[in-house]
Amino acid sequence: MTHPGPPRGPIARLAAGFALAGGAVLLGVAMLTTVSVLLRWLTSQPVKGDVELVQLGGGLAVLGFLAYGTLMRANIFVDSFTGWLPRRVNDAVDGFWNLVWGTAALVLAERMVVGAIEARGSGTTTFGLLGVPIWWAIGLGALGFAATGLAALYWTGRLLRGRD
Repeated sequence: MTHPGPPRGPIARLAAGFALAGGAVLLGVAMLTTVSVLLRWLTSQPVKGDVELVQLGGGLAVLGFLAYGTLMRANIFVDSFTGWLPRRVNDAVDGFWNLVWGTAALVLAERMVVGAIEARGSGTTTFGLLGVPIWWAIGLGALGFAATGLAALYWTGRLLRGRD
């Protein structure tokens, strides 16, 4: 599906910021992995805690990209059953599913906020060598889901008003 161009405004800036942050984290994870592999090859000792840092960073990177992908409508569309319908009907169907996705993302964000608060209160850490507290990562993930929910609701409004 095509649209006039990339969306603008505060939600677009938020999604782009999260995507840039996700890209920076992913680049950091890639560099850490490279250094760890090289150290393992040269000294038989990887970077201590590399696995848990890659797990945290990879998860945060994905959640950083999710809002931008939703905003740019870069997710997978299956229109095998609706391709023959008029555009307005397709927009209504897409608007409905964006509403479902936006609601799900916002519920996940709220639940992750609760999880971050509980993880901080209980002192939950990663299970690896470093034992990194994870509440902050859960909280950042909640922000990623919240931005994703807002991006989906942005499209819900546009599609249901016929502005695709």
